[in-house]
Amino acid sequence: MSRELAAGDFSTWLAETRSAISVEGSANVPCGTCTACCRTHNILIAADETETLAHVASTLQIPASRMPHGDLLMMHEESGDCPMLVDERCSIYEHRPRMCRTYDCRVFPASGLAAGEDKPVIDEQARSWSFSYPTSSDRVEHDAVLAAGSLLAGNRQLLAEADIPTNQIQLALAAVEMYDLFMPPDSARADGAAVADTTPLAVVVELTRRRGLRAVD
Repeated sequence: MSRELAAGDFSTWLAETRSAISVEGSANVPCGTCTACCRTHNILIAADETETLAHVASTLQIPASRMPHGDLLMMHEESGDCPMLVDERCSIYEHRPRMCRTYDCRVFPASGLAAGEDKPVIDEQARSWSFSYPTSSDRVEHDAVLAAGSLLAGNRQLLAEADIPTNQIQLALAAVEMYDLFMPPDSARADGAAVADTTPLAVVVELTRRRGLRAVD
């Protein structure tokens, strides 16, 4: 049985995660010695991450399909390990990709989604996290994220038609972004949005709108 890990107060985690998403900050994850996320991903490196690209051999870089021109993937080793993982530590930690800086497997138990059948090590780690709920708001907000995760996972086709990635991590992050639509009517919405329509199409349209606004900013 996996050991239980303290994930922190849910509302605090949610606010920090939404901030990291919106301003491309870094996630503060108490990973300890866990390197699960270093062993199961092809790492996306955006075209503007020139410092990271300078520290990754060109032979490890391939174009990232369905992503903006210039974005690249850093291929993992045959074992599944990131080639930058040396002696159980990231050898380019100070220059690591944005994807690595913002990755937080707590998003899976937060959204009720699994990392995926091809990522059993991450799923095991994710199942170990245990959020705390010191106030009623923590519970209400977690229920809202879970509701958003369920709706998005059940409507992948709509997301794909809107050109929104539908892998597990992207679905989980989208649930965090859209949770406020699923808050009780008398709750203050995180961004002041008046939209309360939680039909699948309305949620996808609103997600597209918000991401478009963020891209312009």
